[in-house]
Amino acid sequence: MYERAVKLANPSGLHARPARVFAEAAAKLDVPVTVAKGDVEIEAGSVLSLLTLDARHGDTITLRAEGDGAEVAVDELASLVEAGLGESDETAGESE
Repeated sequence: MYERAVKLANPSGLHARPARVFAEAAAKLDVPVTVAKGDVEIEAGSVLSLLTLDARHGDTITLRAEGDGAEVAVDELASLVEAGLGESDETAGESE
């Protein structure tokens, strides 16, 4: 198993638009990835599950995967999170 902890850098955390960006990226991967915050662990490809994490700016989440390609998959999603999930301070408050 490969896992990596990453801090949510984007202003609104894993909510609405950034959760969708994250889930869509996870769904394209060949390896299933899970996301954990505290004692809760969910499948990375589900927007609704991501929203249940209540992961906010500055929170740390742990990405986990197993098998061939696990490291590449986790690192790809971690890079997306570190880059702000396509969100900036200006876009964080925009409506959907």
